[in-house]
Amino acid sequence: MRTALKRRQEEKPPAPLPERPRLAPDARVHEPIEDGAPWLVQSGAQRYLRVAAGMASLLRLADGTRDAEDLAEELGWSVELVGEGLLRAQRTGLLEDAADKPRKERRITFVPPLTVQLTVVRPERMLNVFRPLTARLAHRGWAIVAATLAGAGLLSLVAQAQTTIAALSEPISLPALLALLVVTYCGTMLHELSHGLVLSHYGGRPSRMGFMLFYLTPAFFCDVSDGWRLPRNRQRVRVALAGIATQTVIAGLAGVGSVVVAVAGGNPAVRDFLLLLTVTNYASGLFNTIPFVKLDGYLALMSHLDISHLRDRSITDARRLVARLLFGGRYERELPGVEWAPLFGLACMLFPLYVVSMAFTLWGSVLESAGMVGAVLVSVALGYLSLRVYVGVLKLLAEARTAEAVGWRRVTVSVAAVGVVAAALLGISVPYTVTGGFVEERGRTVLVATGTTDRDAIEPGADVKLQSGGVVLQKQLGTAAVASGDFVDLSVPFSAFVPVTGLDSLKVPVAGVVLDGGRLAPGTTGQAVVDAGERSLGDWLYLKYVAPFWR
Repeated sequence: MRTALKRRQEEKPPAPLPERPRLAPDARVHEPIEDGAPWLVQSGAQRYLRVAAGMASLLRLADGTRDAEDLAEELGWSVELVGEGLLRAQRTGLLEDAADKPRKERRITFVPPLTVQLTVVRPERMLNVFRPLTARLAHRGWAIVAATLAGAGLLSLVAQAQTTIAALSEPISLPALLALLVVTYCGTMLHELSHGLVLSHYGGRPSRMGFMLFYLTPAFFCDVSDGWRLPRNRQRVRVALAGIATQTVIAGLAGVGSVVVAVAGGNPAVRDFLLLLTVTNYASGLFNTIPFVKLDGYLALMSHLDISHLRDRSITDARRLVARLLFGGRYERELPGVEWAPLFGLACMLFPLYVVSMAFTLWGSVLESAGMVGAVLVSVALGYLSLRVYVGVLKLLAEARTAEAVGWRRVTVSVAAVGVVAAALLGISVPYTVTGGFVEERGRTVLVATGTTDRDAIEPGADVKLQSGGVVLQKQLGTAAVASGDFVDLSVPFSAFVPVTGLDSLKVPVAGVVLDGGRLAPGTTGQAVVDAGERSLGDWLYLKYVAPFWR
């Protein structure tokens, strides 16, 4: 059934066509790469539309020198058919509009929900130079070598499981951290180059390469939207998965290297560095395979199914499913032929929340003890997520209005939802902890806190867990209790708050309180997690993410 929105669009009179239509300046018509491949119209740098051969011919002739009658005569169509085709092109933004200013190609692009891209180079010519090498590597023998390396890297982690866990649970030295960042970002650059090389190998044109902030994380990107011109699904899938394959090879090489260092009796720091490199590359490759965010796994799935904008359209189907269940009404499916699209869309909507929660689980304690900087970073991330949820609710209500859902039901469900949220904020109790650092000095263990720490919740006798500040994991070193509630001003190494060694000369002004128990080796630093009882969910959110700005 047609939705009310679609009916309104059909009732709305179309804008008048120009007398002599012209293709938009940023639109290009691409011929099929080979027999059986589709005609494509490119609009801007990233938007590709598949069109029939007739529509492609019409758009190629729309150069501003012909009117509808001239076009009809050259194509052998009726004037009415030409007008219908031009109207469709106009609605999709493929025709030039004299009222609009020409769209400039921007170097900085925002990609929802939380990605900012800075274009640095146009890599087409550069990658074409490597096409002979790519052609030699595109062989089954090399694929077997790559798979063997990837498997060997996994076996190396299994064989060194205890050593790997220890490396993830211990602080990292500053030189090793810098080396890890440099090697990781070089690997990320190779990841993106691999996408472009495979696309270029199949005859496509990578349009942009550059630097981006992906969910506030620095990374590189390579725009391979031109892959839609490739005639076969499997070619587009290989383009999408090329980066993951590159990262697994890097991980495999690092894993095998760690075994060689261990067997040869080499430096344990080098072995630990290689193990960290192995884990980070495998983890990054695994995360990239998840199809619920716009990463390589999603692009591979979309290419395999040959459905453009799969995620956005699935999210629309999911939103309409939720709106129908809550408010009633009549809705159309964006992807009627894909039965699982609504469930996939729900997963795409919820997965960013899961990613943020996992990030807070791994790094929340470090950010919490990092003072105002950590409070700002956490609050910005949560504020943006809250905004996305708010916008999602507005879209849900808009879908219900468009589907002509009954007004009283919309109001009733909305009020009930607000009531449920309020009841959860007031009625659900959650454990509340306060995170700081600790130092072992002069035969005593001292809990240290920055200015944003909730000192009022650190009461005498409160239990304290003393943990190592690991890069990824935390290892419990001991337990203690708060001896008194009296804080004194101190100056401690920065390593008390971040899992990096070699920063003892960098001192941080803090407030400290002595702990009973937990005697450790002199000079030991790490994280101190204070058990502060329970709070209502509303109080917990306020104390964690709002109150730090007033302390």
